[in-house]
Amino acid sequence: MSIPASFEGWLSLPVIAAPLFIISNPDLTIAQCMAGVVGSFPALNARPPALLDEWLARIRETLAAHDAAYPEHPAAPFAVNQIVHRTNARLEQDLALCVKHRVPVVITSLGAREDVAQAVHSYGGIVVHDVINDRFAHKAIEKGADDLIAVAAGAGAHAGMLSPFAFVQQLRTWWDGPLALSGAIATGDNILAAQGMGADFAYIGSAFIATDEANADVDYKQMIVESGAEDIVYTNLFTGVHGNYLRPSVIRSGLDPDNLPTSDPSAMNFAERRDGSNVKPWCDIWGSGQGIGAVKVVVPAAALIARLRAEYAAAATRFAGLSQHLKAWRSGSNATAPAV
Repeated sequence: MSIPASFEGWLSLPVIAAPLFIISNPDLTIAQCMAGVVGSFPALNARPPALLDEWLARIRETLAAHDAAYPEHPAAPFAVNQIVHRTNARLEQDLALCVKHRVPVVITSLGAREDVAQAVHSYGGIVVHDVINDRFAHKAIEKGADDLIAVAAGAGAHAGMLSPFAFVQQLRTWWDGPLALSGAIATGDNILAAQGMGADFAYIGSAFIATDEANADVDYKQMIVESGAEDIVYTNLFTGVHGNYLRPSVIRSGLDPDNLPTSDPSAMNFAERRDGSNVKPWCDIWGSGQGIGAVKVVVPAAALIARLRAEYAAAATRFAGLSQHLKAWRSGSNATAPAV
């Protein structure tokens, strides 16, 4: 397993909180970092663009004050997500602010560029790139990414189609650097399982929608709590890129989730309701991953992370016991195979 030097000794859990469009904000990011996981937000969430400068200053100052007050429990690093796509007219401006504030981690999506990686590396930051297949992973590393996020089937919003088992297995045939796994991870057991498959970190998004700090509609949070894996719809209709969305939000927008047409992948298009009006992605249609069956109540982010930490510790204890059982069985001290 490989862990970036900037993460060592700073995390209470091997978790990177995914940047959630519209939903992630400084309050949520700060809460995540203070609780010991890498907090993050998309640069595009700061509107107008000048607000990003204020957000970054506030996050850095707040986390520095926390570290000074609690040196034995320093905050985890924070990350900013940059959409590296030709449609993002803010990229250069937002990247310059990341350099100004020396953002520890920059998560890049929808494209990889050498100049972006060089800018982040210029002050000692690291670039983490999310990918949905092996080909994109190779491109990301070639363009200067330091870490990879394998976005597997079941992840929220823009998700891949590969099984996490197959995806991690394939990446690990050539990549031995830091690797995070995304896709239906919402419990401490899931985090340990991701590491068991060969990932270094779990990448968790949807569970954080149902937190007090999240900038999500109250109905959105409640829909997360009330829904399960069977309530997720995979479609490219709303943005041109395939993603996972909450079935009840699709129905509420006047669309049939079982009969959605295919969108033009070359451009972000608005879907139309039966009455001809537009359906706006993220505002009318709400993204979510398949792991939300484990989310039963809206809580502060720190409480969610505390639950994950307790579950992770319990799962590690069970795994240690199972390992001892397997070792004894293999040595011949047990006559029967272990019950798993």
